[in-house]
Amino acid sequence: MKVYLGLGSNMGDRAFYLREAISALKGRSIRIMAMSRIYETEPWGGIDQPLFWNQVIEIETILEPLDLLHVCQEIELSLGRERKVHWGSRTIDIDLLIYDNRVSETEELRLPHPYLEERAFVIAPLREITPELILPSGRSINEVMGDGKVYPLT
Repeated sequence: MKVYLGLGSNMGDRAFYLREAISALKGRSIRIMAMSRIYETEPWGGIDQPLFWNQVIEIETILEPLDLLHVCQEIELSLGRERKVHWGSRTIDIDLLIYDNRVSETEELRLPHPYLEERAFVIAPLREITPELILPSGRSINEVMGDGKVYPLT
């Protein structure tokens, strides 16, 4: 299955956490197919906090969506992620954005990601690695801008 993951960090050595998360994904029935550049972005959700570094990766996996979610959550915990404040600061965040053409509306997992088209910090790097993507809404990735400012770092 083709899956797009969004990664973000705004605590400590942000580059380290992004690198380590990607490294930890490899070999868990996950193959990295493409990686965007890293973007510095403003926090989303109205909470005053440091700027984020964000990246989107395309992976191939045989894992089912919930199994992949659990792998991502294990990696987050191993890298010191604490869930104290919703949309608050974090060492690492790994979001399932799009999982093939699957739709999920459970309490544990919503696919595609419910804020996918609203977040410039996801749209810009996603557009970079898959400029021809048609989003689950039926809109082209090029039609969607998302809210917020994004600045490529690399």
